[in-house]
Amino acid sequence: MNFHEVRFPASLSFGSLGGPERRTEIVTLANGYEERNTPWAHSRRRYDAGLGMRSLDDIEALIAFFEARRGQMFGFRWKDWADFKTCKASGQIAFDDQVIAVGDGATVSFPLVKTYRSGVQSYDRIISKPVAGTVRVGVEQDELQEGVDYEVDVTTGIVAFAHPPDPQMQIVAGFEFDVPVRFATDQIQTSVASFQAGQVPDVPVIEVRV
Repeated sequence: MNFHEVRFPASLSFGSLGGPERRTEIVTLANGYEERNTPWAHSRRRYDAGLGMRSLDDIEALIAFFEARRGQMFGFRWKDWADFKTCKASGQIAFDDQVIAVGDGATVSFPLVKTYRSGVQSYDRIISKPVAGTVRVGVEQDELQEGVDYEVDVTTGIVAFAHPPDPQMQIVAGFEFDVPVRFATDQIQTSVASFQAGQVPDVPVIEVRV
């Protein structure tokens, strides 16, 4: 896939507007009841990078990044400041933040997962772009050592164990992560005069499946 393993400057994404998007198909019946369905198993995130621009130097950095990605051609990493780690925003990452799988005694590779819970309902989000150096993994109450007990592919989010975890053992992990995105336009329009007057360019960014 056309993807560059480079992060959009975090200082420019800070202050941007965006978040998850769902697609729901709603049919209203003759009696007033509704039938609702969704063709998407997973949400898709959208952002506006333009809102993070604060100076002409920021605009220059944006244009350089845009040109290096060839517009919409190549995807890249994006830090979502509202949702970028497995613990609470005010907390510190721990190796047992999330349960990502349960061992079966044979499987050695598992994807990283973040679970969102509200009441008894939950949603498991597959994380494909963890941040290098932040991933901590354990089995049950024991934290394991990267490079000895397991390896992490930060381009796919796959954790590969040296030995398969025992059956019924919970595999846990904590990490920071980026969102794989691309620009949602092949054109960026900027004006020095309007920018100095407080107007920022419209720079849409959309999540891609990887």
